[in-house]
Amino acid sequence: MCKMNVLEAKTNFSKIIGILERKEESEVIVARAGKPVVKIVLYEDPIDVSKRIGVAEGKFVIPEDFDEPDDEIARMFGMID
Repeated sequence: MCKMNVLEAKTNFSKIIGILERKEESEVIVARAGKPVVKIVLYEDPIDVSKRIGVAEGKFVIPEDFDEPDDEIARMFGMID
């Protein structure tokens, strides 16, 4: 983690980007009057949701009676006595 003040960050913005791209630092903290106000990090694309769909396919089996009425659960919800 690298820390610098606003003027340093403003003057060295391209260098900050390079430091993050080369992974020399994971983040740069910018402070105003000694108080941290901004954290600059390398942008990462969000995970492609389409790659997550079907990730559990074949990992478990749904029982044949899955949709059948269940008296025990019905009693818990007060649907039957």
